[in-house]
Amino acid sequence: MKMPPRLRKLALTAHVTASVGWLGAVAGFLVLAIAGLGSRDLQTVRAAYISMELIGWFAIVPLSLASLLTGLIQALGTVWGLFRHYWVLAKLLITVVASFLLVVHMQPVSLMADRAAGTSLAFADPDGLKVQLLADAGAALAVLLVAVVLSVYKPQGRTRYGWRKQQEQRAAWLP
Repeated sequence: MKMPPRLRKLALTAHVTASVGWLGAVAGFLVLAIAGLGSRDLQTVRAAYISMELIGWFAIVPLSLASLLTGLIQALGTVWGLFRHYWVLAKLLITVVASFLLVVHMQPVSLMADRAAGTSLAFADPDGLKVQLLADAGAALAVLLVAVVLSVYKPQGRTRYGWRKQQEQRAAWLP
């Protein structure tokens, strides 16, 4: 089913907005992770980890789910299709896996925010959680940039299903 042009543009705008927002929120999260790991000021460290939890639950998670939903709408409502091109499948896989890992990743973020909000003046990090949060944020940013590259360059390559559908369409056009 193909969407009318106005609806297609609206859906594309929503998808790009959610995806760019997700990327930007992860970049902000990464900056806070760097501040939390590198700062010697206890108030800055506490504020960074508490902010990371808020950004995670109220920006990154909703934007990742919005990106997934709007991406599905785009794929199903346009000529690109969901199963016709490898780059669309790759983006779908990236988005699904990244969204799942994000929700799993939010548990240590919440743990660190709880530690930071505690009353102890020395909030230690014996298990390397600060480094894990930094590494995870960096990896998430890299993965999202791969999705951006796939969206912009759209590498050639149809799936078997896509190739078969293309052949069926060509056969229907021939007399």
